[in-house]
Amino acid sequence: MKLGTWGAVARILNIMTPTKATWNGHNASGWRKDIFAANGFDERMQYGGEDRELGERLFNRGIKSKQIRYSAICLHLDHARSYVKPQMLIKNKAIREHTRVKNVLRTPYGIEKLA
Repeated sequence: MKLGTWGAVARILNIMTPTKATWNGHNASGWRKDIFAANGFDERMQYGGEDRELGERLFNRGIKSKQIRYSAICLHLDHARSYVKPQMLIKNKAIREHTRVKNVLRTPYGIEKLA
């Protein structure tokens, strides 16, 4: 259905979809001023979650995601992720949790570095 839906039907399905609108780097965009205000990706993050953490900082700034699941189609080629190690996931989850709990708006580990 995603590949053959457009117009009013796509808009209705975007509203009705059971998934939450989230920031996912494979199919996301934002205003330059908002990305720079959040200081871009947190460079401490390793594979898996760096896009979501940036999205959480944008959300903390009051910027809402928009669900366009049926309007902007993204096809993902499945691939092995053997390079993801448990300690990487633990580190990434801790950074994301800190971002959520402390309502972090800007990372000091992004585009502009700490002095």
